[in-house]
Amino acid sequence: MEIKKWFRPFEQLQMEQRLSILTIWIVGVGAYWFAVTSGEKRLFPPPVKVWEGLQALFNEGLVHHIASSLGLCLQATLISIVFSLVVAYLSPVPFLRPVAVALSRMRYLPLTGITFYLAIVVSNARAMQVWVLVIFMSLYFITSLLGVVKDIPQEEIDHARSLKCTRWEVLWEVVIKGRFDYVLDVLRQNLAIVWMMLVTVESILVGAGGLGVLIKNSDRFMNHGRIVALQLVILFVGLGIDLFINYVRKLLFRYSKI
Repeated sequence: MEIKKWFRPFEQLQMEQRLSILTIWIVGVGAYWFAVTSGEKRLFPPPVKVWEGLQALFNEGLVHHIASSLGLCLQATLISIVFSLVVAYLSPVPFLRPVAVALSRMRYLPLTGITFYLAIVVSNARAMQVWVLVIFMSLYFITSLLGVVKDIPQEEIDHARSLKCTRWEVLWEVVIKGRFDYVLDVLRQNLAIVWMMLVTVESILVGAGGLGVLIKNSDRFMNHGRIVALQLVILFVGLGIDLFINYVRKLLFRYSKI
């Protein structure tokens, strides 16, 4: 039977079978949600309350707050990408490598320690939001990029040297141009972390709006339907960003198998 294939490790399934499995899981999760919210003791708000909360949020300007969060994330991401790429691409230079390694190790610093020192030098709350995200994202982005550079096979470097390339030409051709598709994949992974941080970071400046502000206000009034609705919105917007970046990567680098 075809269903037996669903439970075999490393089995290759057709698209119809994968859609069937996905449908079963969606229906199962939906049925479980209805079941656990039908009694008097409820761990989650019922779907009706979530739908009502979503409608109320839409009427209160949900689209504007999504745009504010996306704008903040985009601004921080662009700054972080430029800084991280410069640091990572210069890491093969022995004199500069300790800087890249040190920045990578700083990812263990708690967010509270970062915001404390930023508050001393940054007076604007919006700038504080941006730079918290920039620092947070850059530390993880640099770590991932250093791994990409480290995993480059020595054969590729030797091949470039055999073609009479200088060391800087090897850096350009093998490390920068030859691994740019990996950069987009690393961006996908780290952008998910930053998107999760928006709720915390946006609470720094309530007046600027954003999805984090909406969750904070909903939590203050114990409106669990709105909270779950906002969490679903954040999840689906994040998945949309991930799908978009993956589509761009496949469009620009058709040879990539990742």
